[in-house]
Amino acid sequence: MAVTSTSLASQLSGPTSLSYCPNFSGLRRSCSKLETPHSISATQSLFQHLHSHLRLSSSAKPSRAVVAMVGTGKFFVGGNWKCNGTKESITKLVSDLNSAKLESDVDVVVAPPFVYLDLVKNSLTHRIDISSQNSWVGKGGAFTGEISVEQLKDIGAKWVILGHSERRHVIGEDDQFIGKKAAYALSEGLGVIACIGELLEEREAGKTFDVCYKQLKAFADAVPSWDNIVIAYEPVWAIGTGKVATPQQAQEVHVAVRDWLKNNVSAEVASKTRIIYGGSVNGGNSAELAKQEDIDGFLVGGASLKGPEFATIVNSVTAKKVAA
Repeated sequence: MAVTSTSLASQLSGPTSLSYCPNFSGLRRSCSKLETPHSISATQSLFQHLHSHLRLSSSAKPSRAVVAMVGTGKFFVGGNWKCNGTKESITKLVSDLNSAKLESDVDVVVAPPFVYLDLVKNSLTHRIDISSQNSWVGKGGAFTGEISVEQLKDIGAKWVILGHSERRHVIGEDDQFIGKKAAYALSEGLGVIACIGELLEEREAGKTFDVCYKQLKAFADAVPSWDNIVIAYEPVWAIGTGKVATPQQAQEVHVAVRDWLKNNVSAEVASKTRIIYGGSVNGGNSAELAKQEDIDGFLVGGASLKGPEFATIVNSVTAKKVAA
């Protein structure tokens, strides 16, 4: 039996909602209170960044194949299985993943539902790491229904997804609470996939950058280090809807996020932190998205429930290999 996914959008939206891809002009940068007095404007920095890319491209000489990424980390692909699957279907999915041929230069992670974490950990190839979809904000105890970082580590999980839009907009977690969760998970040795992204109305109002910067600042204010953080940009209007940001739209936000890290954290963190894209990523669009220099991988939803398609997305790293 195949694993099937029901998206949040399909449950909360009417049949005519999200019937078009939001206009790119929604990325207008308005004045943000999050900027430091010494930082240059996001717009100025963005054009400097893009100009730098153009100059580098025009002067490139043919040589061996390399992975064209602005960040210095390895390509990263995560599969978020959300609240999907049965013991039977997940066993089949694990079998498909175990038999898949995956490119070696990619970090691959899957996040099963809590009740199947141990099953997947004990049957999945060691080539793929295990992530949780959530964790509690502190040490375990009398917190009914929660899962502690200590418990996740005990069963061998290496990562946790925090700040996903479904946790923010359905469960009601705010930026500061998510930041505290991230800080605790990192302090206990779990890697964090830190999700950010704007709602459709925020994009249409030209607040995309401001929303992402505000969410980033909550992480930056709380975490002890960025050494084990992957940022996942997931525009909420594209999650589970079949609508996907164009490669240029995604790249534009990824450039801005990296620029924010440079101006507000450090150039080193901006360089080494992987910024991945999520939002209706599938086997058909992943290669074109992967070609963008600031897209360092993907956080995949529904398509991660299909072993062969997820393998195709993992292997889209080959689209980044260019003559440099």
